[in-house]
Amino acid sequence: MPTRTDPARIRNFCIIAHIDHGKSTLADRMLEYTGVVDERSMRKQYLDRMDIERERGITIKSQAVRLPWRVAGDEYVLNLIDTPGHVDFSYEVSRSLAACEGAVLLVDAAQGIEAQTLANLYLAIDNNLNVIPVLNKIDLPAAEPQKYAEEIAHVLGGSPDDVLQVSAKTGEGVRALLDEIVAQVPPPEGDPEAPARALIFDSVYDTYRGVVTYVRMIDGYLGSRERVLMMSTKATHDTLEVGVISPEPKATDGLGVGEVGYLITGVKDVRQSKVGDTVTLARHGADKALPGYQEAKPMVFAGLYPVDGDEYALLREALDKLRLNDASLAYEPETSAALGFGFRCGFLGLLHMEIVRERLERESDLTLISTAPNVVYRVELDDGGTHEVTNPSEFPDGKVETVYEPVVRATVLLPSDYIGAVMELCQGKRGTLLGMEYLSPERVEIRYTLPLAEIIFDFYDQLKSRTRGYASLDYEPAGDQAADLVRVDILLHGQQVDAFSAIVHRDQAYGYGVEMTKRLRKLIPRQQFEVPIQASIGSRVIARENVRALRKDVLAKCYGGDISRKRKLLEKQREGKRRMKMVGSVEIPQEAFIAALSSDDAGADRKK
Repeated sequence: MPTRTDPARIRNFCIIAHIDHGKSTLADRMLEYTGVVDERSMRKQYLDRMDIERERGITIKSQAVRLPWRVAGDEYVLNLIDTPGHVDFSYEVSRSLAACEGAVLLVDAAQGIEAQTLANLYLAIDNNLNVIPVLNKIDLPAAEPQKYAEEIAHVLGGSPDDVLQVSAKTGEGVRALLDEIVAQVPPPEGDPEAPARALIFDSVYDTYRGVVTYVRMIDGYLGSRERVLMMSTKATHDTLEVGVISPEPKATDGLGVGEVGYLITGVKDVRQSKVGDTVTLARHGADKALPGYQEAKPMVFAGLYPVDGDEYALLREALDKLRLNDASLAYEPETSAALGFGFRCGFLGLLHMEIVRERLERESDLTLISTAPNVVYRVELDDGGTHEVTNPSEFPDGKVETVYEPVVRATVLLPSDYIGAVMELCQGKRGTLLGMEYLSPERVEIRYTLPLAEIIFDFYDQLKSRTRGYASLDYEPAGDQAADLVRVDILLHGQQVDAFSAIVHRDQAYGYGVEMTKRLRKLIPRQQFEVPIQASIGSRVIARENVRALRKDVLAKCYGGDISRKRKLLEKQREGKRRMKMVGSVEIPQEAFIAALSSDDAGADRKK
């Protein structure tokens, strides 16, 4: 029998924090001090593998790594899972927490608790994890560790002296933190003699080896060259390789209770290795599956279209490949009269949308147009029918009884000086105040119910500008509510252009119509005849601009003579223009689409 790691010597933990509070830097120091990465191989953000993560300085994918650590002569195995900090990737965080028994709650000693810190803390508490509070960046001149230790103690309970102080940059306090993880995080529980059960918490696609499945062992033992069963899909496979990541993949004989590692079965379809599924042995396996995860539900939808129509098949292939690494991405084919063939994609938020689009363009060498993002509406008709609308063109034309829009429970943390400005912003976005709480004399937590559609455009930018960058935002779904919403259509020469349609609140419909018609008037080239650009709600036009016709100077050859000759030529030209307008069609250049849609999204897409 191969040697197994004693579960009492294993500690599974993750690092949770707000964006830019130093998770990846702390992980770097831990890799360095435990000796799994030597000085020559060390680089910043070691666990952020994607180029896009390193360029933006954010973590997008969770990473698991095995670290050896010695305390008082005893050897321990620490399994660290580094998690993202952005609200759009909280799905990644929730999956990582389910594989752990403890969490290091990291707080910036110069900024204090932020909105996403609280959100991740509540996730950890819901998963019954032991939380170790840590103040990072104590080496900064602006650091106020004592003040923020009291703030953390106020939120968590306990004493400010329990809060550890570290500097991930210089390494101060990191060794003491590793000792505390061994002391405070409980060892994993499980039955080593029971049939094998492993929880899949992530899966990635490797071009050469197929799907690599990351698992956390709960019961039993899983060795290589065994036939395994995926309990939800009932698919069976042979394990070609089983191993741990330290920090590069390292093959082992197998995985025992509490261990975190990977399986390779040679499968090419990631859907057969579903996140949240239970892996067991095909023969004498477990009868009962582990509780998995809730499916990630897309909150924001947008159309993705290739600029060159011939690249549609390439886009489909690229999306299929990306789906292998991103289980939360949803998409289905759709067509647009204006943009041709493309896909309606569902995302967890705007940053997620931006990352997906950038990865598609970068990894598959595509040039894409994305339509304005919108949320999912539920429309009830007079006849009792119900429609789910993910695209403005699906909005029913019949008698609409009620339109329901998704709402979120938003938490904003900010200095008390900016309360008035933030409340004014939230009221202007149709928000409802739920409550307010002072975390300290200088810092306030405000809770609002806000329509998701109001948040996904420029809310984040406005919040940052009104608070000089000091406010932080977190939100979670909170059901839906009835609202007075209408579809605004853009008509070009009497023809509806579906790519520019939008569902907006009735109070904002006029503003959207005026803005869009003005923009298109500048972008659409002049034709031989006058082209009207109209914004309408149903059959009622609410805004109009005209693209003036190109006119040839038919009087150039007339000099002197009778005025009736000139009138005759002008009348003949006018008649020709009228006939041309009846049969003419307006071609919108792709550049105009890209300019109109990208400038429409500009404020939203800057959300970092």
